[in-house]
Amino acid sequence: MDTSSGTPHRLDPAGGCPHADNARLLASGAVATVELPGAVEGAAVLGHDALKEFLAHPEVAKGARHFTALTEGRIAEGWPLLTFATVQGMTTADGDDHRRLRSLVSKAFTVRRVERLRPRIEELTSGLLDGLHAAAGQGGGVADLRRHFALPLPMGVIGELLGVEAEYLDRLHHLSNQVVATDIGPEQAVAANRELVAVLSAVAAARAEAPGDDLTSALITARDEEGDRLSQQELIGTLVLMIIAGHETTLNLITNAVRALCGHRDQLEAVLGGGPSWADVVEETLRWDAPVSYFPFRYPVRDLTVDGTVIPRGTPVLAGYSAAGRDRAAHGPDADLFDVTRPGRPGAARHLSLGHGAHYCLGAPLARMEATIALERLFTRFPDLDLAVPEAELARHASFVGNSVRTLPVRPGASRP
Repeated sequence: MDTSSGTPHRLDPAGGCPHADNARLLASGAVATVELPGAVEGAAVLGHDALKEFLAHPEVAKGARHFTALTEGRIAEGWPLLTFATVQGMTTADGDDHRRLRSLVSKAFTVRRVERLRPRIEELTSGLLDGLHAAAGQGGGVADLRRHFALPLPMGVIGELLGVEAEYLDRLHHLSNQVVATDIGPEQAVAANRELVAVLSAVAAARAEAPGDDLTSALITARDEEGDRLSQQELIGTLVLMIIAGHETTLNLITNAVRALCGHRDQLEAVLGGGPSWADVVEETLRWDAPVSYFPFRYPVRDLTVDGTVIPRGTPVLAGYSAAGRDRAAHGPDADLFDVTRPGRPGAARHLSLGHGAHYCLGAPLARMEATIALERLFTRFPDLDLAVPEAELARHASFVGNSVRTLPVRPGASRP
């Protein structure tokens, strides 16, 4: 690959905070050669403008048949990123197939349909805040906000949308975590993927037996009555994608926003005082600490020059959302600073953290609503909430895909009505 950086940058399977490496890579250019797990050569598009162009480029595909190393048999069954390449659903489909699959679920995520969920999201949020308060009372004033609040809110919402029984949710989160982990061993990876498919197959079977007013039941109807619109493999693949994307991103977004506000108390006070909005907090968090750092995969269908760098045909390319969010060329010399007034500035560049182009995140309106309601209710009830340990001591995700911390111990402080 023609890059000026020489040796490929090895993406650490153990994850960690991406921002220092991102800054170093961006200093050498908008595109970097990277080494993926298993010594697989890939690329990452890091610069904002280059990523925006790449995500919408007509000669960039999502289908695994364009992944040269995979089609040549050089990718092992237990490769930790294999699900991202091979799961059958809209994130790995192109053209008519992508439009067909996306149309099956898009109606559930329109702004109007999402707005109807507001009362239920508010109800769930209130109940979880009660639980957070109770957990802190039992834990000497400290509770894990991620476990008791940031996770069960989006997981509960996506579970209800899909018609997933509550008994499955904890297991599905655990399996989702393993699927997005990049430090997982081959046997674990295979086992996690198989179990995830088995659990979701059981969910689908239950909905086939007793259909409801949920997305899984609607997909089953499309499979059974309109067989040309959805296969069984695409049904399960769509459920896999919806479960993972439907809660992991929002979980990280809420977690990262709480961390940012606790580290910038003056900005928190400004928001609580009616200055910048909670929506501004969400957008600035998406830019400054994107919930997904490097998202797999896209493949050039021919040798493609991006910002002066040639990416060979069939290369697995990562979308470097966390890097693009702090690209000074797009966001100014203060791009490294968290500033909730930034989204309201005239001419402010719009972040790409929810994607761009035909594969723009279908659940973006829902993620934004969940995060906005969660943050407003959380800090209105617990305005003195703060981290219980220093930021530097928080253990990071074992993944270079998801960008957040494993736990978030907080001291909620006194509860207000």
